[in-house]
Amino acid sequence: MATRQSLGFGLAGILLILCLCNSGLAQTLEEESQYGPVVRAYLGYLKNEKEVVDDRASRHEITPAYYHRNSNRIRALRQMAMRIARETRNDYLPELEAVSAEEFGLLFEQPPHLNVLRVGEVFRTTFRYLGLVRSGEVFYIFARLDPYEQSELMARENKAGAEAQNSLGGPQLSGSKPVTRARRVNTP
Repeated sequence: MATRQSLGFGLAGILLILCLCNSGLAQTLEEESQYGPVVRAYLGYLKNEKEVVDDRASRHEITPAYYHRNSNRIRALRQMAMRIARETRNDYLPELEAVSAEEFGLLFEQPPHLNVLRVGEVFRTTFRYLGLVRSGEVFYIFARLDPYEQSELMARENKAGAEAQNSLGGPQLSGSKPVTRARRVNTP
């Protein structure tokens, strides 16, 4: 009789767990259905990445620290992707990078100081800082600028540099290019 009762409770527990998992899956699917195909594809990619990390952890191929950091990174990227999609109401996501404070050297040769990071600021005409996400630890999220944004930004910087050069004075012809003298070549 005791075995039957424990079997009944065991079966009820399993059914409860399955219902909870199923409701979590339904909630995730419902959550993702509000986004367009591009955002849903990115969220699916992150889900697949999480499954790969979980699988590698189950086979003891990675350390627990590596597992936790990457699980937290994936969660941070997911949170930022959904935030961008909600705020912009656009089915577009830039290429996102999530790094911890110790990993800044992976993105930048000369990493910016954490206290000078401003949301929306562009670094080295390559990355735009989007903000930080606390997901088990703090991750700084950057969007990689697409080639068009990079070239537009470089053109603006070149124009600003030329205007600054012109404002210093010096001879000029009509137009914005400063006049330079030809180099003197001594002939024997």
